[in-house]
Amino acid sequence: MRRLDQLLASLGYCSRREARAWIAAGRVTVRGTIADEFGAKADPNDVRIDGEPPDHPGGLLLALHKPTGLVCSHEAREGPRVYDLLPPRWLARNPPVTSIGRLDKDTSGLLLLTDQAGLVHRLTSPKHKVPKIYRATVDRDLAPELVARFASGTLMLDGEREPCAPAALKIISAREAELTLTEGKYHQARRMFAACGATVLTLHRTQFGPLELGDLAPGQWRELPLDFFG
Repeated sequence: MRRLDQLLASLGYCSRREARAWIAAGRVTVRGTIADEFGAKADPNDVRIDGEPPDHPGGLLLALHKPTGLVCSHEAREGPRVYDLLPPRWLARNPPVTSIGRLDKDTSGLLLLTDQAGLVHRLTSPKHKVPKIYRATVDRDLAPELVARFASGTLMLDGEREPCAPAALKIISAREAELTLTEGKYHQARRMFAACGATVLTLHRTQFGPLELGDLAPGQWRELPLDFFG
């Protein structure tokens, strides 16, 4: 059960003050009856706003194909944002919709977005070792011995005190590889290749845990059930 003014505000419809005006104007019903008290509590499933059920009252989980050129920051001054691809109402939700981990501006591929803080923590926590798979192209031929080096758990990144966790590297062609990581150090994939003398030219995430990007087009997103990851 939730207060009606809090429900409208938390789902991004309007501010709490505006919600009171909406209710006073008869725009909100509970079980078919026009609500007349903004502080009244109701089951979101019984509520209608302008005749429509509330927008995802239980929370959001989205799979987005992030194009290059977009940032995962909420700060507009940092450039075009992945959040600008979403419906405006979702950007006003509280808790806010945020990314589960980040992809840098020059990296494309699968990005998860949610307003569920617990899910963010669970899927980004190093102790859960959720695998993320990337496809990388680099500026020089990849030596076969890099496979063992990445898997060793001894590869050190500049500025880090602890080595990277073991990572699976699969060399696809002379300058293209698939990399599976189970942690999320800052710009980790790029820095791992850099530590071995190679510069990443393109980086694309194809999978997050059991979820594959598939044929989702750049800039498009699709909804996932909140229990998708168990």
